[in-house]
Amino acid sequence: MGANDESVFDVYRDRVDRPLARLFRVYGRPEVEWFALGMAANVVARVASLLPPLILGIAIDSIFVDTEPFTLPVVPDAWLPATQSGQFWFSAAIIAGAFLTTAVFTWIYGTAANVFAHRVMHAVRTDSFERMQRLDMPFFDDKQTGEVMSVLNNDASNLEVFLDDALQNSSRLGVMLVGIAAVLFYLNAQLAFVTLIAIPAMVLFTVWFMRAVEPIYVAQRASVGDLNTRLENSLGGIQLVKTASTEEYETERVRRASREYFDRTMDVIKLNYVYRPGMELLAGVAFAATFVVGGIWLFSGAPGPFTGELTVGTFVTFLLMTQRFVTPLAEVSNIIDQYENAKASSERVFGLMDIPVRITDAPDAVALEEPEGRVEYRHVDFAYPENALAAAEEEDSGERVLHDVDFEAEAGDTVALVGPTGAGKSTLLKLLLRLYDVNRGEIRVDGHDVRELTLSSLRGATGYVGQDAYLFDGSVADNVRYGNFDASERRVREAAEAAEADEFIRDLPEGYDTRIGERGVKLSGGQQQRLSIARTILQDPEILILDEATSDVDTETERLIQESLDRLTAERTTFAIAHRLSTVKGADTILVIEDGRITERGTHEELLSEGGTYATLWGVQAGEVEMVPDSGSSED
Repeated sequence: MGANDESVFDVYRDRVDRPLARLFRVYGRPEVEWFALGMAANVVARVASLLPPLILGIAIDSIFVDTEPFTLPVVPDAWLPATQSGQFWFSAAIIAGAFLTTAVFTWIYGTAANVFAHRVMHAVRTDSFERMQRLDMPFFDDKQTGEVMSVLNNDASNLEVFLDDALQNSSRLGVMLVGIAAVLFYLNAQLAFVTLIAIPAMVLFTVWFMRAVEPIYVAQRASVGDLNTRLENSLGGIQLVKTASTEEYETERVRRASREYFDRTMDVIKLNYVYRPGMELLAGVAFAATFVVGGIWLFSGAPGPFTGELTVGTFVTFLLMTQRFVTPLAEVSNIIDQYENAKASSERVFGLMDIPVRITDAPDAVALEEPEGRVEYRHVDFAYPENALAAAEEEDSGERVLHDVDFEAEAGDTVALVGPTGAGKSTLLKLLLRLYDVNRGEIRVDGHDVRELTLSSLRGATGYVGQDAYLFDGSVADNVRYGNFDASERRVREAAEAAEADEFIRDLPEGYDTRIGERGVKLSGGQQQRLSIARTILQDPEILILDEATSDVDTETERLIQESLDRLTAERTTFAIAHRLSTVKGADTILVIEDGRITERGTHEELLSEGGTYATLWGVQAGEVEMVPDSGSSED
């Protein structure tokens, strides 16, 4: 299937081989001590739980009916009491001890299994998130946030349920079946065949169920991702929804996504409606066959091909043991349900982890130490990948958006980028940060190709102030020191003062400790922007990128922000994208970008004297000439 048919996430998920085995190999192995402890305790607990019906059968034959000598498996006869009274109390003590042992080791098993499950899932969840953060930008350009959230939250939780519940139940079932079969064959091999005759049918029935339910689970997990995406988009754009009065439209879209999830879930439930009663029927047939054959054997002697004698105690033990595996077998549907769910979820988790990261540190990457801020673009061409899959597979990129871009910025210079929307200005600066890599040419910082530098040192030396200031839910101080988490209160305050933000911060209810809400919703746009500038001032970068940092604020706020920016850009290499040319007329170099090419370059005065595109734009903004509307609509 081609790149246009499947997302990168779908492709790499489908390539995951034996996901649950990989889960245990990669994440279970470091916690193997807890797993081994749990399994050992489980064996002891389950074996102990089989002793009461076995002892009861022996006691009936030896003490109450007195048809058989009092003997116990593995216990020397010399250790056993000689009197019936002694044998009775000895049997009672063994039964009580068995129940106590079962309780204690079940607790040990449950504790160890839970620690194992939660440790594994903690590692899976954090590793998935770390990997997701390192994925290349084409993934985030192409991927729906809701589906990623589904992987990190819902799928990880499904694996936790499997490790916590399904493993416990399946291991308990396995030990019970083996233990019961061993006891029954020890007591009466012929009747044991009758009791266990349904097992092959149950195995075949289970294999059919697993094959039938697996693709349904895959579809169900995909529908969960679609539903989460729809909810995420609708809630994230709630202001637009309200202002556009599209609540009914969004509700209908959520209803369709929810209906799809409902339908896929019902497909699973319908199969369970067949499987669970079928397993209970087969287990019931085994119990009924044991009761009928054993009852006839007691009343009339060995029926048909059977030989030998059957005692009352042995018959009671058979019935009790048969009932013991009826309930666990009836739970197999839950185990299979959790297994298939976990398998589908682990495919999605590892599918996310397996997406290759192309923009990484080179093996011999060097750190940018004591940066000066000299930047060179040398004949740079760039095209965005058609989609994230094309980027991951390093397939040919799409249409070029930058063509032979070539310029230099000396340390401390200010370079302004102007031009129509969609010309490639923002793209040009994303390449400097290595959010994407050039297709041809190179970008150099202080003489180093950016691909030869460590990402952390390159980005640590570069500050970014965009049009949309992103703030986290937390205090004002937390947002200012984001990325410089050890900064003192004094340094935070100094950065805020430099950004013209200290005054309004002090007027907030709790000053620098005021919580500003998700994305800073409790602050105005200008206040958010000044906090973003304060954050960058605290970072103290040598290279600064200003991407239309004052385009959406009023005149007074723009004046305050511009004063902050003037202080911030002093003695730093600065790249400024602006539609308001008045904010960049003092730049050392102004580049006019049109259709991904540099069409004009020079100072403000030089470009005005040339009478080209820049002069026309300046005249329009100064109100001197009438501007023909720009038809460009694509993004930078």
